[in-house]
Amino acid sequence: MRVLIQLRPSPDLVAAVTDPGRSATTADVADGLPGVMLDPSFTPVAVPRPVPPAGGDPLSLNQPLDFSMAAEEASVLVRGEISDDELTTRLALLPTLRPDVVGVFADPVIEPNLTCGGDAPVGDWRDVERLLGTSALHAEGLDGSGVALAVLDTGINAAHVARHLGRGVNLDAERSWNPSGVQGRPGEFEVDHGTMCAFDTLIAAPQASLIDIPVLLSSRMGGSALDGLLSDAVAAFAHLRTLLEAQPAESRSLVISNSWGSFSPRWDFPPGHPGNYSDNAAHPFNLVVASLDSAGADVLFAAGNCGRECKDGRCAYPDRPIGGANSHPRVLSIGGVDTEGERVGYSSQGPGRLATRKPDLCAYTHFSGSKAFGDGEPDSGTSAACPVAAGLVAAIRTQWPAARLSPGQLRSLLRRTADDRSDVGYDFDYGYGVVDPAGVLAALRRRAKRVA
Repeated sequence: MRVLIQLRPSPDLVAAVTDPGRSATTADVADGLPGVMLDPSFTPVAVPRPVPPAGGDPLSLNQPLDFSMAAEEASVLVRGEISDDELTTRLALLPTLRPDVVGVFADPVIEPNLTCGGDAPVGDWRDVERLLGTSALHAEGLDGSGVALAVLDTGINAAHVARHLGRGVNLDAERSWNPSGVQGRPGEFEVDHGTMCAFDTLIAAPQASLIDIPVLLSSRMGGSALDGLLSDAVAAFAHLRTLLEAQPAESRSLVISNSWGSFSPRWDFPPGHPGNYSDNAAHPFNLVVASLDSAGADVLFAAGNCGRECKDGRCAYPDRPIGGANSHPRVLSIGGVDTEGERVGYSSQGPGRLATRKPDLCAYTHFSGSKAFGDGEPDSGTSAACPVAAGLVAAIRTQWPAARLSPGQLRSLLRRTADDRSDVGYDFDYGYGVVDPAGVLAALRRRAKRVA
């Protein structure tokens, strides 16, 4: 089984991992772990220590948290494999043989949230543009200018996006990042799922700066062309945290769009196991996600395509399919509706595993747009809904950086202004409702008057 191993080595080694001017290899940090085949291609990643308020639970995500990257407090992750036959024994022995081992966690396969197929597109991206009220957004200067928008997926083909949008694309090659072993230049990957996601972010935020992070292209034995490992997402988020903290505090903004998830419990430890990912707030990736939110990033995840009416064939959870970071309390979990406002049958329903009220919101999907999969094929799944919502967030961030409107405040604003589609308020089909840009604009105007 592939695993992430969390260690607390000497402060000097932790400093070598956290300092961009220094370097530390897996061998430096974890050489000699008995029974573990370490992956030398994986660069160790630092995990900040959560710091709760006085008397708080350090492993609860439902409270204010600070995060410390101090060398004497942070820990370090490495990647490796443990034989399935020896897994139970090794998990028990490792902390005894190496006291610096903090924990061993699942490194599940992550795959894109593409839909089950068949139905024709409902409308096109111009309809989505109209429903998002982009003319009103852009009239108020909310077009994504100067906002970093990271697309974690299969890589972007910027030329294809520009051709089908009919306008230029701002690709930030310098701040883009490839996992170890992934070849290719930012913006020049094959047209695929990531290209669709990039196109859909730019419907509301055409001037945003795209950061290309192809986490789903990791090469591994037995893997498909469209799956990666959660460890690569951990490393990607560590890279994004560095980018975020390099921005001036007063204008800091970073939107992170994730149209992927883990579909099957067979790649994970069972719920209740300390190494579990799907239900475990203490999994390093779930802590890293919380630390990005705390630092000022807006993190969005697709809710997934395991809706009861038309679930993806890969869905293997018997119930509650929104798990792990897709159900994180510090992210926006996005379900899907078509351009007529109807929930699409494959959009996953809650409750979520880390936070019960998931999905948070719905955005538009199943429309003709990027043509990433050919003429006549829709941009579909919650894979399309998530970047559509991420584009709206990036548009807002043009004039409302995190210092002016924190990620938590923006999540609350989006939930409060959503177009409620049920008779009872929140429900597990639509969340708080469908994104309502007109309501968002009105709320922002009121907020601006209060603080003027």
